[in-house]
Amino acid sequence: MGIGGEAQPDRARLLNVSDDVAAWVGEALGVHPDDPAPFVRALTHSSHAVGQAGGSYERLEFLGDRVLGLVMAEWLWEAFPDEPEGQLSRRFNALVTGAVCAEVARGIGATAYVRLGKQARDDGAQHGDNLLGDVMEALLGALYRTAGLEAARAAVRRLWADRIHADDSAPQHPKSALQEWAAANRRGVPAYSIVDRSGPGHAPRFTIRAAVGTDEVTAEGTSKQEAETAAARALLDILREQPATRRKRRR
Repeated sequence: MGIGGEAQPDRARLLNVSDDVAAWVGEALGVHPDDPAPFVRALTHSSHAVGQAGGSYERLEFLGDRVLGLVMAEWLWEAFPDEPEGQLSRRFNALVTGAVCAEVARGIGATAYVRLGKQARDDGAQHGDNLLGDVMEALLGALYRTAGLEAARAAVRRLWADRIHADDSAPQHPKSALQEWAAANRRGVPAYSIVDRSGPGHAPRFTIRAAVGTDEVTAEGTSKQEAETAAARALLDILREQPATRRKRRR
């Protein structure tokens, strides 16, 4: 009785989780899964997966990253038929970043369904770009496995629709833009260095310094890449606001 009595609530709780996730997936991704287990896994962080059946989202994230890449490349190729490869690559790189995937995940309400260990949740890992970006890719991997490429394509095109045409010109990554500005103004190559790394392994915070000559700025992010991008963007804004006479004296 004791064993059966303890197992029953666990089984019921798992069924409730699956039902909730299935309903949410139907609304968020446009497909109501017959088997919600892959989507539950896509929402499960390794801190929760220890000792649990099904494992974490990591393998589905690996797959979903490739699915997103293929669908996005195909979409850009169709949407911008006159653009050369370089401009298409700029658009692609701007649309598949972890930060953008995290924004999409927040937009569909994934934060409420992420499954974390207690410490990770207490640390706020469910709100970080790193985790939410991974979850979004894992969800696309689960969608591809359960419903096929067409369903994944439809979901990406719907969820990224406001972003693909957000800028008439191909966006340029802030680090590339900073490097081009520095070269055009004879200021040397931008340098990046880690000032600080804090937080637990599942929710790190990086502080990065970006410098061009004597001008520098620091910025934070949940990954080294995110912090470098933020620092490059902030420094570029500062440099562009400098009076032209000051830039000339530096040459």
